[in-house]
This record gives sequence, C-alpha cells and structure tokens, in this order.
Amino acid sequence: METSTSIFWKRYKEAPIVGIIRGQALETVLKIAQAYEDAEFTTLEITMNTPGAASMINTLRSKFPSLNIGAGTVCKLSELREAIDAGAQFIVTPIIDETVIEHAVDENIPIFPGAYTPTEIHKAWSLGASAVKLFPATQLGVQFIKDVLGPLDQVKLLPTGGVSKSNIKSFFEAGAIGVGMGSSLIDKKLVEAGNYEGLKKHFEGIKAEIAAFIEE
Repeated sequence: METSTSIFWKRYKEAPIVGIIRGQALETVLKIAQAYEDAEFTTLEITMNTPGAASMINTLRSKFPSLNIGAGTVCKLSELREAIDAGAQFIVTPIIDETVIEHAVDENIPIFPGAYTPTEIHKAWSLGASAVKLFPATQLGVQFIKDVLGPLDQVKLLPTGGVSKSNIKSFFEAGAIGVGMGSSLIDKKLVEAGNYEGLKKHFEGIKAEIAAFIEE
C-alpha cells in the first residue's frame, strides 16, 4: 500500500522541480496551477508569507489532487502547524529551525530546510531533512555542490535561488536531486499578460532541459 510520503516522492521524481509561488492572488494561482498540471509538472510550493497562504494550499489540494502542494517560507512552529492543518504535503524553510524540522520528521512530512554552509547542510540532514534546500544557490553555484557532495555524498541537495532554464541542467549534472524555482519558472510577464498557454510551454521547455535526469 502506498503511503502519502511514497506518493509524494513518486510524483516529485516525475518532474523534480519545486515551483515557488509568492504573493499571488488565489485566482492567479489557480491558473498557474492549471498550466503547471497541463505541463506535467507535479510539485508546487505556496510561501507562507503570501496573504491567505493556508486557504490557498487547502483550495489547491482539493482542486488539483494530482499535484504535490506544499508550504514554503516556514520559519516557526506556528507556521508549520498552520500549513499542515491546511493540507500541505511538504514543507520548505529558508533557514534551519530544529523544532520545525523535528516536528515535520515526527509527522512523516517531507521537509526541505534551507542551509548555506557545509556545517548547516550537515546539521539539517542530521536532523532528518528529506533533502536540504541549498539557499541561495545563486551565490554558491554548481562547483560548490560538487565540492560539498564529495565528503557529504549521502546528502540530497535541492539548490534554490538563481536556477534558470539556461543553467538548470548543470545543477543536475553536479548531483542535485532537484531544484527550487520561483520567478524564473513562474514567469511574471506571461502571468501578467494572462498568457497561460505560453506559461505552459515555458514550463515544458524547462522540463525538456532535464529530461535525461527524470526517472521513468
């Protein structure tokens, strides 16, 4: 029997990109999610500093049962509880908060804590992180990932920040198990223009870049 966690990972591996939505209205988020699903992407994060985030997560869970819907920018236990109560299927944090990580692990909810240095990465992993969100990846780059995965070869890294269509493949080549993408994925100009067919094609183009790294 498949568990909720195994279902999460099965979906995630079909398109190992976490799409990050921040500060959008529900009406817009629903249209983005439809384009996301149509492009066969699977994992979408709503940041908890988005107005109405919990309600948004709850709505997305009911309207898009084939997607992994999670909460990002979770920095404290109260936000974690709010996200889980809303139905979040995974949790992303920009920092290491031991209490948040431990509670998510105890409840068997995938959690990707943010870390920057090798020490932080190791700490997050040791606390039970499902993968460590390397943040901000813009400053660190691909070589850093290769260097860190030398001694810390058991750690799963999810670089976030600065990942784009032009460089996404290099992060996977360096050993990342996925990436987090915000504005470079949820293209602001296409969204503002209401061009959701264009957004779907944009998603498909990014996914095509990492086709060789997607598990069938």
